[in-house]
Amino acid sequence: MVELRSSKRKDAPPPAQAPAPKKERKTKANGKSETAAKPSEPESTAAPAPEPAPEPESKPASSGAPKPGDKIDFEGFGGEVETNDGKKVTLKSLVDESKEGIVLFTYPKASTPGCTTQVCLFRDSYEPLTAAGLSIFGLSTDSPKANTTFKDKQKLPYPLLCDPSASLIGAIGLKKAPKGTTRGVFVVKKDGEVLAAEPGGPAATLEVVKGVIAKMGGSGVGEKAEARAAQAEKEESKDGSETASKL
Repeated sequence: MVELRSSKRKDAPPPAQAPAPKKERKTKANGKSETAAKPSEPESTAAPAPEPAPEPESKPASSGAPKPGDKIDFEGFGGEVETNDGKKVTLKSLVDESKEGIVLFTYPKASTPGCTTQVCLFRDSYEPLTAAGLSIFGLSTDSPKANTTFKDKQKLPYPLLCDPSASLIGAIGLKKAPKGTTRGVFVVKKDGEVLAAEPGGPAATLEVVKGVIAKMGGSGVGEKAEARAAQAEKEESKDGSETASKL
């Protein structure tokens, strides 16, 4: 009797894993192949947020003293000052009372030599200067008492304005830092147009106003005023030479 030998049953091998799919390759015209790029995600169709509107540029505020050709607003300009006889006035009220405008000549201190020369130059040329309709005023930081004494002694035909705080003097650009007054002249028409604004010596301030009068079609100053102006220039030149020789 033939004995059949039973063979041991071998365990079946685990199923082979499926190979990973190969990346699709495409061939370029030159024969080289490259891996195809993954398709890009669709772009968002949402509209971008609007940018904020740019802020309007702000113009710098005007600063500094007015210059010839500028137009000024009289309302509140220079604050309140006082005449030598105690009347409270403003630049606006002075201009309103004038025919064509006003002349303000500034001086550092009443009854001093240079200031005496200056006020007398304007005194001697008062009629021709005012013939064009301009009103004349002296302006300083002196007290009403000091300016009244000055006015009476020199027989001045025009008022002297007292500006102890230098508010008007500073507004027209003739305040000296840290305190004091620069000698000069300021001329403005009734419509606010500045005709002159500059520092200068006693004779120079008169010459500036004479030039303004000539442009306005007014008459020139008289011979007496011309003589005093020439004398003032000689005195200024002499003082300068003496000062230089001492240095």
